[in-house]
Amino acid sequence: MATAAASMEARTLETLNTDNLSLRALPVDPVEGGPVRQVEGACFSRVKPTPVNNPQLVVASPEALALLDIPASEISRPDFAQYFSGNKLLPGTDPAAHCYCGHQFGYFSGQLGDGATMYLGEVVNSRGERWELQFKGAGKTPYSRQADGRKVLRSSLREFLCSEAMFHLGIPTTRAGTCVTSDSKVVRDIKYDGNAILERATIITRIAPTFLRFGSFEIFKPTDNFTGRRGPSAGREAALLPVLLHHVIRTYYPAIWAAHDGDAIAAGVGVGPDGAGEPWPPRSGGSEREAALQAMYLDWLQEVTRRTASLVAAWQCVGWCHGVLNTDNMSIVGVTIDYGPFGFLDRTDPDFICNGSDDSGRYDYKGQPDICRWNCERLAEAVRAVLPEGRGKRAVAEVFDATYRKTYVSLMRRKLGLVGAGAATDAEEEAAAGGGGASLLSEAAAEDEALAASLLSTMEATGADFTNTFRCLSRFPTPAAGTDPSSPAAVEAGGVLDYLLTQCCDAATLVAAAAPRIPPQNLQMLVMLSQKNPELLHQMGVSQQMLATEMARLRHSQELAKVTDSEKRAADGAKWRSWLAEYGAVLQRRAAAGAEDGRRVAVMNGTNPRFILRNWIAQQAIEKAEKGDYSEVARVFALLRNPFSEAPVEDIIAAAGTSTRGGAVTDEAAAASGSGTSAAMVAPAPAPAGPAASGAAAATGVSCALPVYDGLPPSWAAELCVT
Repeated sequence: MATAAASMEARTLETLNTDNLSLRALPVDPVEGGPVRQVEGACFSRVKPTPVNNPQLVVASPEALALLDIPASEISRPDFAQYFSGNKLLPGTDPAAHCYCGHQFGYFSGQLGDGATMYLGEVVNSRGERWELQFKGAGKTPYSRQADGRKVLRSSLREFLCSEAMFHLGIPTTRAGTCVTSDSKVVRDIKYDGNAILERATIITRIAPTFLRFGSFEIFKPTDNFTGRRGPSAGREAALLPVLLHHVIRTYYPAIWAAHDGDAIAAGVGVGPDGAGEPWPPRSGGSEREAALQAMYLDWLQEVTRRTASLVAAWQCVGWCHGVLNTDNMSIVGVTIDYGPFGFLDRTDPDFICNGSDDSGRYDYKGQPDICRWNCERLAEAVRAVLPEGRGKRAVAEVFDATYRKTYVSLMRRKLGLVGAGAATDAEEEAAAGGGGASLLSEAAAEDEALAASLLSTMEATGADFTNTFRCLSRFPTPAAGTDPSSPAAVEAGGVLDYLLTQCCDAATLVAAAAPRIPPQNLQMLVMLSQKNPELLHQMGVSQQMLATEMARLRHSQELAKVTDSEKRAADGAKWRSWLAEYGAVLQRRAAAGAEDGRRVAVMNGTNPRFILRNWIAQQAIEKAEKGDYSEVARVFALLRNPFSEAPVEDIIAAAGTSTRGGAVTDEAAAASGSGTSAAMVAPAPAPAGPAASGAAAATGVSCALPVYDGLPPSWAAELCVT
């Protein structure tokens, strides 16, 4: 480790170890830059960042930059913002925009591509890890369509903060290295109401093993029967698809490549950028070689599906909604990618839609697993030229649901502290399932799954805050042996019940949340139309299923409207008493089997975050940053880097070593910050039933008006709309 650390210390922006493998391995457009156009037969088009006026660093992530061997000391360089705005090119980089397609809101949209992002290059760090470096918001590319290739401060800060927040929550994600704003202005119509304003052009640096995505393989799609659109490289799949596929497996799935002896079986298959090789199917080796290649492709597709299923399970367990799960926003290596109108749940609501432009609710919270499975099926379609479509889709079906359920239940058990004695390991689960794999669970795991489902149902019915509910459960003491878990003393122990009732919404909020998204008068009109002219209804983009769902919401909201606040509070109390009694009984049985309560608390506090990037928290930071004050960005970033900490807010902020000018820290501070987020290393601390109170200490220099970052959202947060 000392050698690696010394290597990183020796690096500067001028001496990064760049190796732009993707541009050597994949076909590149012979036309550099140029107008918006269809790009045929290429995966990349070379471009140049468009300079901005007076670039200024807003915030940087030392941990993310360390992946490139960039030490934190480089952040304070006078020309740092010049390099990370694109005004100066980092030595060794070779900017290019990636060509891809996508299914958007269920429909194939043809060529999309990097309209506002660009590949800068790849860095191989001192640990031998390969990381792709990318700009977002650096100007026009051949894929910008009618847009200007720019991003603004508000969207850039949201992506920067959430990328790093997800990493510190332990969820696979692209990383954000820097956020640099400027005095260059772009026109934006925030509410799409004709009232355009000027906003500051802003660039973020993104880092990932690769930014290749499901849509990268859809450039070969023939004309779609419904939309009439086609991929720009349709008809070239025999020559180019094997090249793309082999590059992805060899580089990002080396274990699969090695297991199938990829160097031998794939040699000469596909026409590379240098013109060498032959189209699919392989001429030499006959059917035996073709079968060997297809076996490798199948293993790869299954592993992509497995990673995707595990990823969406992690999203569900932390209450996070992506918002735009198109195939072009699905990473080929199973990480969270493309942060747009995302949102964390506040009030528990399976129907939560974080994207204000998702009128149909296609990408709501509860539907994310099904959508991700659907997207994996589209990937199977995209490679059907080399792997029979039916075989690929069967592989997706066999892997996705089983992996999702296993991962989801495993995470939920940790969130509820159902570990240790009486909780089976993954290997024991496999054995208990009788060899049926992850699709089956042991009896104990199935019981825990039911307990988690009961909890979520209670949270939804009472309108409880998702994050704070899970966080406070570690304070619920295990009932002593011989104690009735349903007794008032057991249920009310630790003050958890009282705290939970403070996290439930009022009756009016629940009524408003349950209301149909279509105004009732319009809904009644559509119902009549569905009976008289269903074809016209379809043309209006309204399905019978959507109509039935909206009518059910209307009836439910009308029933809820009859409930008073006092009646709701009494009902909430009864629901929570019942669930806590059930939970207490489970904990009591586990304790009798030898489970240690201290370990339970530690696991829960290291799995259930205290701090998340709620929309209102991001909005407050954005509003100050737009006025040139980056202090709130620095504070929020400090908390998101320590999501499980029980320390007072002002202590976390002070320890992070952030400044009001963007959050550059020392290498020592970066190392210290990165050491405290592992779930296994978080120790429990005595605390009240709810998340720790946020105070202010004069010695820290922190304002006494700090928001309560771990409390319920303010009332105005309900009005926020992100599109």
